[in-house]
Amino acid sequence: MKIFTIIICLIAIALIAFNVTQVNFNTPFQGESIVALITIVASLCVILMMAILMISKRIEQKVKNQK
Repeated sequence: MKIFTIIICLIAIALIAFNVTQVNFNTPFQGESIVALITIVASLCVILMMAILMISKRIEQKVKNQK
């Protein structure tokens, strides 16, 4: 599961890097720039969710070890 979350995070980081190059910073809310911004935000959400998943798995393991 840990490898899966790391792979998903790496894919999200790659998507962020690609979409930053697609944003037209002169008009960021027009045309294809808005799609790139939405994808960047979605990728950031994925990274956040994977971090929460990794933390919850760590907590689950600690609780199991205490019993």
